[in-house]
Amino acid sequence: MKYSILLFCCLCYATTLGQQHTSPYEWNWTRDGIWTGAAFGTSAYGLILIKDKDDITTEDLAALDVNNINFIDRWAAGNNSESANKISDIPFAASFVIPFGLLFNDDINDHSAQFIGMYLQSLSTTSAMYTVTAGLVNRSRPYVYNEDNDIGRRLSKNGQRSFYSGHVAAAATATFFAAKVYIDYNPEITGKGYIWAAAAAIPATIGYFRLEAGQHFLTDIILGYTLGAATGILIPEMHKKRDNSLELTPVGGRDFRGDDYTGLALRFKF
Repeated sequence: MKYSILLFCCLCYATTLGQQHTSPYEWNWTRDGIWTGAAFGTSAYGLILIKDKDDITTEDLAALDVNNINFIDRWAAGNNSESANKISDIPFAASFVIPFGLLFNDDINDHSAQFIGMYLQSLSTTSAMYTVTAGLVNRSRPYVYNEDNDIGRRLSKNGQRSFYSGHVAAAATATFFAAKVYIDYNPEITGKGYIWAAAAAIPATIGYFRLEAGQHFLTDIILGYTLGAATGILIPEMHKKRDNSLELTPVGGRDFRGDDYTGLALRFKF
């Protein structure tokens, strides 16, 4: 919550900044404000669902069978590494800061309110999807299958939030958002492949360590990665200004012979 408050304060402050350069995006305070507010509200509801989840019983724990896990994920059952868990938090935290580095670009900085608004909208949308899913779906984390683990940890409701990876989803949203926005502001830049590769590598690295930590299965990582990346790319894309230079409009009237006519007019503005 404190990060949300910080972002909101930054958004409010940024509205006072002057705008000089042209932005490739459009921001509608009514439409986008409702969207972002609804996403935050849904996230709050999802957190309530997570909080109200029950621990599993010893009978449920005893009924867990590795052979019931699909073959793609089965190999990860029993993974348990606290050091990998701590390492995953480092790039996870760094990923949220990366988009703010774009504000050092003069063109983007001139549209700080718009930029931060889209970023906040992207993160809140990812948060809404994740929290509701994590609150409604029970899937034991890989470490729950490790019999050497503390019994209390294995029974805890936190161990039932394997589906899907929120760490990877949020990080992918942040990094792909940064790559998408930077490229949209600099469409002629060379080396776009390296930018996308860097954006892809960070959440992939987080996913690797979350697997090693026993926090998620491979399919949890893949789904989180896909949803997060899609949100980070699609929300800026949805805000892009559309080319209205080509217009197709119906026309009608009466020609010089007195005959009525109807048709379509194609107009190109340049």
